[in-house]
Formats: sequence, C-alpha cells, structure tokens
Amino acid sequence: MTERPLSPHLSVYRMHRYSLLTSITNRATGLVLSAGLILLVYWLVAVASGSAAYHGARHVLSLGVLKAIYVILLAGFSYHLLGGIRHLIWDTGVGLERAQSKRSAALVAVASLLLFVSLAWWALHTGGSAP
Repeated sequence: MTERPLSPHLSVYRMHRYSLLTSITNRATGLVLSAGLILLVYWLVAVASGSAAYHGARHVLSLGVLKAIYVILLAGFSYHLLGGIRHLIWDTGVGLERAQSKRSAALVAVASLLLFVSLAWWALHTGGSAP
C-alpha cells in the first residue's frame, strides 16, 4: 500500500509566486499587528490608570523609535485589511481563477500602498497632533 500525503500538503496544491507572496505577506502583517497590540494595551491601561500614568505613557509613546514602529504598523494595517477583504471575497467563490487572482493581488498591493500613504498623511497633518 502506497503512503498518501496528509491533507493539506504543499505537493497537492499548485501555488504560484504571486499567491505565495501575498499569502505570506498577509500572515506576516497579521503577526506584526498582533505584536503592535502591546502598545495599544499599554496606552489603554495608562488612560484607565489616571492622569499621571497617561502623561507618562504619552511621553514614552511619542518617542521617535516608536513613531517609526507606528509607520510600520500603519503599513501592515493597510495591507492586512485589504488582503483580508480579498480573502473574504474568495470565501464567496469569486475571483479564484488564476488571472483574477493575479489581478486582485496587484490591486491589493496598489490599494494598500494608496491607503497607507493616505493614512500616514492624515496622521501627520491632521490627526497626529496631541492637544
């Protein structure tokens, strides 16, 4: 009796570079966003702990290193949001053909870049200033 591969197995699927890249990128951005939740929890605890804790957290969270991390988190959010919408559309059975999948991969990449630039501009020019 021949041994069959356990399902799912990589040898069963025909994966193309663009679909591998978009899937891996979507998972990686999810991990980055999960790690970024530590900063959000720190801020929320500081807000709930009172004025002194909030001002201390505000000082820490406004450090230049963390601002660079915010940019990374914003880029990850933009890609993960649109990649997740793409996967939700796939769950309906739409867009699974190779040409459609390739087109949606390019659309997600371009749209996430536009969303990132828009959000970064908004954060720096209107929403990024503290009272």
